[in-house]
Amino acid sequence: MASLKTGTASISATKFNTFRVDRKSSLGLRAPAYVAVQKGFSLRNVRCEVGLDVEKKTAALEALEQFKISADRYMKERICIGVIGLSVHTAPVEMREKLAIPEAQWPHAIAELCNLNHIEEAAVLSTCNRMEVYFVALSWHRGVQEILDWMAKTSGIPVSDLRQHLFILRESDATQHLFTVSSGLDSLVLGEGQILAQVKQVVKTGQLNGGLGKTMDRIFKDAITAGKRVRTETNISSGAVSVSSAAVELALLKLPEESRYNPVNFLLVGAGKMGRLVVKHLAAKGVKRVVVVNRSVENVDALREEMKDIEIIYKPLSDMLEAAAEANVVFTSTASEAPLFIKENVEVLPPVSEILGGTRLFIDISVPRNVGTCVSGIKHARVYNVDDLKEVVEANKEDRLRKAREAEQIINEEVKRFNAWKDSLETVPTIKKLRSYADRIRAAELDKCFQKIGDEALTKKVKKAVETLSTSIVNRLLHGPLQHLRCEAGDEKSLDETLENMHALNRMFNLDTEKAIIEQKIKAKVDKSIPKK
Repeated sequence: MASLKTGTASISATKFNTFRVDRKSSLGLRAPAYVAVQKGFSLRNVRCEVGLDVEKKTAALEALEQFKISADRYMKERICIGVIGLSVHTAPVEMREKLAIPEAQWPHAIAELCNLNHIEEAAVLSTCNRMEVYFVALSWHRGVQEILDWMAKTSGIPVSDLRQHLFILRESDATQHLFTVSSGLDSLVLGEGQILAQVKQVVKTGQLNGGLGKTMDRIFKDAITAGKRVRTETNISSGAVSVSSAAVELALLKLPEESRYNPVNFLLVGAGKMGRLVVKHLAAKGVKRVVVVNRSVENVDALREEMKDIEIIYKPLSDMLEAAAEANVVFTSTASEAPLFIKENVEVLPPVSEILGGTRLFIDISVPRNVGTCVSGIKHARVYNVDDLKEVVEANKEDRLRKAREAEQIINEEVKRFNAWKDSLETVPTIKKLRSYADRIRAAELDKCFQKIGDEALTKKVKKAVETLSTSIVNRLLHGPLQHLRCEAGDEKSLDETLENMHALNRMFNLDTEKAIIEQKIKAKVDKSIPKK
């Protein structure tokens, strides 16, 4: 990909100031003035109470004016959903492993992203095949630039290099992409089930750590629904449907014909989710014995309980090289950030029998990789990583495309459902403001009425009857307008009419809800950037 894309449009990044309190913020407001508005008398060098009041009022007016200017600027850009990422389709494993974020660090990454000035919500999906950041941005261009800078900082890869491999999508394109990913249609192995479990883990992590906002929570839950529907309403999950199964297929493909008549020693390093699937598919292919190296024995015992048709031998991590010396095929699937096999310890391993090709196979399905790149240079070793699984996947390309077409209709239905929910949120502030506006008028007129009636005539019974009457009148008057602010989910015509009605009511009653929402969001960001005393 030659340039950074946003759907079909290229993006140009813009420079902007930050919300930091030690310098002028992007609101054009210096922090001490804002602190004065929020916390009262926090100005220094107070000369007298009168002077303080003047300064305080001036600071308040200044702050309000800056909020108005800032809100006007942000009103030009709608708050939007987006995704920035790379995958096995756009970037080599050498780049993906530098951007990979272990599951345990997802909450920290989300917190960092949400602390960026123009990012309101964020979620991270990082697997062996992809690293994607989903987000809700107050400002599209500024938010995208902040995330690009964050990715460059965390990976050590310059933005100029990242641009060659990244994709950027917004609004419906971003939603469609996530639903496609969750359904397994964007996976290296079509319909693989593990990606759905990983999308579920994003929601679970967010719920446990409070990292997901309302929009991100909803979009990921709807993506899970889409993924489940695709798998139950189509036959996309039939056949080899995981990276682990493709790895087993690749290993058997690379073994010589003679291996059918001679025992092959298989070694698996790492007994996590991916490793478990490797053992499962080895057993399905008729393999009767596998050695599993893992830090602890608990996961291996769980494998033994689950799979009775294959002998599983446990070895501690300290015995890894000894176990590798006896193996013809080594699968690696751990979360280690440093290579487990390097040139120095692989080249001293005893050679594999010539009957089995004289070459030891390393099938590395970890990201970051567990087998160092230098191992590829050893004469009697062959290293394959997740990118090499394409050879297995391409074998059934036509069947993959047919299954994908079956699933697209389901995904489109779920995308429409999510978009209808998101669009319906736009009318909620107008409904609240219109009712609040009517209630204020009702309360003011009631006070006038009660004063005219007088205390002597205003019994509790009369007061209650008048209040009930006023409430009933307001509710009857509001019923029609409020009904026109509700629409049927998925009905685009109804939605368009509802949004037109919303804008009309905003103009008629001067509600200005959109601007109020922007001001509230900007204020929340500024509050967050000011250090608490």
